[in-house]
This record gives sequence, C-alpha cells and structure tokens, in this order.
Amino acid sequence: MLELKNISFRAEGEGGHVEIIKDISLTIPDNRFVVITGPNGGGKSTLAKVIAGIEKNSSGQIILDGEDITDKNITERARLGIGFAFQQPVKFKGLTVLDLLRIAAGKPIKIAEACEYLSEVGLCAKDYISREVNASLSGGELKRIEIATVLARNVKLALFDEPEAGIDLWSFTNLVRIFENMRDPDKNRTVVVISHQERILEIADEIIVLADGKISRQGPKDEILPEIIGTKYAQTACRKIDTEGEK
Repeated sequence: MLELKNISFRAEGEGGHVEIIKDISLTIPDNRFVVITGPNGGGKSTLAKVIAGIEKNSSGQIILDGEDITDKNITERARLGIGFAFQQPVKFKGLTVLDLLRIAAGKPIKIAEACEYLSEVGLCAKDYISREVNASLSGGELKRIEIATVLARNVKLALFDEPEAGIDLWSFTNLVRIFENMRDPDKNRTVVVISHQERILEIADEIIVLADGKISRQGPKDEILPEIIGTKYAQTACRKIDTEGEK
C-alpha cells in the first residue's frame, strides 16, 4: 500500500519558488489500477516523479507497505519495488533488448524468459530480442519494450507517465490491452497511470483528478468518469494520439 501524507513540492521559478504540489494526502491500496488525470500543468507528472524518487518532495511523508521511504533515493525505491516509465522511453545505442531486460530483471535471465516478457507486450520475440534499443525502433515499439522491462522487474508499484505520448492509434490499442492484462489480481501489482485518455480511464479501478497541485476529485471509476467525460482533460484517443505510423 502506498500512502502520501501532506506532500508538497516547490520548484524554483521566476520571482521565487513555485508550489507545484500542494499538501496532497492519499492512499493507494494494493492490487489497484489507478489513473491520475487533470488539466495540463496541474502537477500530475511531478507527483509521479516524487513517488518514484526522481524529484524530492519539499514536505510530507511517503509510506510504502508501512515503511517510510521519504528520504530514500530513486535507486533505493526501485529496490523496494517501485518502477517508473517515462513519457519518452530512453534509447540505448549498442544495448540490445535482451541486455535491457536482463538489467531490468537484475539477473542473467534466459532468452526464453526474456521472450515471454516481449510476448506479454505483443512483440514477436525473434524479431526483437537482438535488436538495439535505438532510433530504429518506433515510439510504439520503444513504449512496449519499456513496459516489458517493468514486467521483468516484477515491481510492486508501476508508475506510467502519459504512456500514450508519441505513439500511433494502433499502438495505443495494444497499450490498452497490455494495461488490461497488468490488472491481473494474481500478479500482486499496483499500477498508477498519468493519462488524459478515456480508454485508459475506462479500465481504472479508481480515478484521481489533480488540478492546480491539489486533488479536486477522487473515487471509483464509475463515480468519477461520468463527471469528467467531455472535459478538456479527458480526451478520446483519436483526438490525442499521434497518427505517425508504427515502423
């Protein structure tokens, strides 16, 4: 279980400090699929980075499974089972997909096991296992490979920051399917996604609406989704997803 207690985050801006996250408290139970949405600039990505340890909160506490992890860095939090996937996956020239999966797993996994992770994200293993993680891969391919690394790490808490960014509609459809599979209660995994997409909001257990650094709404999908459908921060896939074709 993840608990945030009075979390605030201030950044240096013109004329002094700007408060981006403002005294947020929330609890995310285990085995939940939670989507955080809200208007641009509301603090969604910053909150995800604070949870992962990429950014350091200015005040408040972060508790994971009863342990205070407020002062732990990103590496220490990763060891405790927190995984973070960026909007734009990092490219690694000279590093193969197999290498990346082995690094994520933290052990020399066999090719067959690595292929299983690729299959889970809808990639043909024989076509990708030896590919370099570089610019020759499309946005959709990189995104799915990054998700495969999250699966290989077997994280307790998986954080995804606008995973639909930079991918085409076909890839987005596959992304939704992957998230649906990740909701398996037997996996003992909590998934938190930052997203505007209605199709991702529709598969959530719980929706949190963040605006101006504060939680404006929070509750079960069936309660929150009807309130925000049609708003500027709940967008359909066809309006938001890029139309560049997957290579």
